[in-house]
Amino acid sequence: MDARKLAFLALGSIGVVYGDIGTSPLYAFREALKPVAADGLTRGEVISVVSLMFWTLTIIVTIKYVLFLLRADNDGEGGTLSLLALLMKTANGHTAILMLLGLMGAALFLGDAMITPALSVLSAVEGLKLVTPSLSEYIVPISVAIMALLFAIQSHGTGAVARFFGPVMALWFIVMGLAGVMHISDDFSILAALNPYYAVSFLLREGFLGVVVLGAVFLTVTGAEALYADLGHFGRRPIQWAWFVLVFPSLALNYLGQGALVLRNPMAMSDPFFLMYPHWAILPVVILATLATIIASQSVITGAFSLTRQAIHLGFLPRMEILFTSETNTGQIFLPSANAVLFFGVVFLVLSFKTSDALAIAYGISVTGAMVVTSIMAFEFVRVRWNWTLPMAVAVLTPLVLLEFVFLGANLLKIRDGGYVPVLIATAFTVIMWTWRRGTAILMEKTRHTDIPLSSFVSSIERKSDHSPAHVPGTAIFLTSDPESAPAALLHNLKHNHVLHDKNVILTIRTVNKPRVAQEDRYLVEKVSDRFSVVELRFGFMESQNVSQALATLRKTGLKFDIMSTSFYLGRRKLVPDAKSGMPHWQDRLYIALANAATDPSDYFRLPANRVVELGSHVII
Repeated sequence: MDARKLAFLALGSIGVVYGDIGTSPLYAFREALKPVAADGLTRGEVISVVSLMFWTLTIIVTIKYVLFLLRADNDGEGGTLSLLALLMKTANGHTAILMLLGLMGAALFLGDAMITPALSVLSAVEGLKLVTPSLSEYIVPISVAIMALLFAIQSHGTGAVARFFGPVMALWFIVMGLAGVMHISDDFSILAALNPYYAVSFLLREGFLGVVVLGAVFLTVTGAEALYADLGHFGRRPIQWAWFVLVFPSLALNYLGQGALVLRNPMAMSDPFFLMYPHWAILPVVILATLATIIASQSVITGAFSLTRQAIHLGFLPRMEILFTSETNTGQIFLPSANAVLFFGVVFLVLSFKTSDALAIAYGISVTGAMVVTSIMAFEFVRVRWNWTLPMAVAVLTPLVLLEFVFLGANLLKIRDGGYVPVLIATAFTVIMWTWRRGTAILMEKTRHTDIPLSSFVSSIERKSDHSPAHVPGTAIFLTSDPESAPAALLHNLKHNHVLHDKNVILTIRTVNKPRVAQEDRYLVEKVSDRFSVVELRFGFMESQNVSQALATLRKTGLKFDIMSTSFYLGRRKLVPDAKSGMPHWQDRLYIALANAATDPSDYFRLPANRVVELGSHVII
């Protein structure tokens, strides 16, 4: 990679990858000081809190994510579901456990995608109180208006806006770093925070209070999970360069500057971030902070879209409408259903908590939970993919996992004060994804009992007899998830229309456990008879499943047909709940509701709308 391309990608990663973690100085230090400020702040407590923040950034983000997890990729893609897909290839009896972990990690990330925009925008807009106190009552309406505008423009794509992400966030980090440099001279003793002794001694000395502080300190690393998820967009080296050259130094300097400011003026702990700037600069900084939080929100929203698409392709969610907002970049997508759910969730959080202080209490559980899940899955990764010995994996990862469990325990103390919100959100998403996965497996098992083997069906239908169906010209393509059995749509077509096309294609669409599939591996064709062929189309979980486009490549195999004179037959199932299905009644109802809300397969697979025939049937599950 040449230097120019590396710099360009590094700048892009500053805007997209580090948007969330870059806005944490707005509230993290303030929230971390609150537990120790009840009886008055001491110099040692301020230094210790800054030391905790600095070393949390170093251990969790620098060591775990930037240096370690960015190398644990699935053909260049990162994130919980990407890691799950990779591990499922070599799951040795751990399939159920890995799947549950993957679902929990994905659900926690989606919960984070709701809380992050609400907290970030609220904390930025609250800076208006320092400009004009009379604006305090307008903070919530302004925040809701910003959120409404942000979610409204999602359908137009992020391509044009993304060009400004990098420069704006780079300016944001530079401004933060300079503010820190300007205030470190307020009290040079703050530089002692770079010594880990202060962080460790504080935790050992304070006991329970230290655990409470840790819950707030963890706010410094919000967004680290998104860092890993965005690996495929920029690559490992640009993300690492951006962190070490600009992001980490700016964050460290800013936290040191906030600490020095509070050491000089303890009253500044009410809002140490904005009080670092002279009064005339507060409004421009508030505007810049608002832009930064919008970018951070945009990044986590698009990350949620990407994760949702992965979940759909991996069979954890029903089909949803996926719109592509760029003709050249397939990563720029818009999911109307996911956008609506996120919007209503974010607005509910803003209206419910009203201040960033209240929302910060609820924050952290989803982030720490997702990190613990990723660390546990990473333990399996290094064992099966990097061939680490068990003692080596335990020695390297156990300290990290134990540290994250300490952070998780510290955040669980917030359950009664609002921490239950991310838990409820993550639980809801986990139940939905597990229900869809389990219900689909039960449905396939039930329909398999009544299926007719395809080979037997073709042998019988090819025999000449007085009851043979009429033959009509053209090609019929029957979509099915089980290529070993005759599709229900084919059987219904023969039963009701009594016709058989000259060419019949049994088409199965598979999502493989890798991000993308090479063109030469896209399809597999098997000729069953003169009239019947079985075709399997393969897509990666990061690809759009455009069947019409993929079928065009089949002409190279000798399977000749004109797609505009071809009929696509789909089976439409009406699901009826069964008390003996294997799932509780409420879960049956949930599965049926999800199935009814799924996008029409003809739209999802990009089939020619005027060439699709749907044939229905009742299925009891």
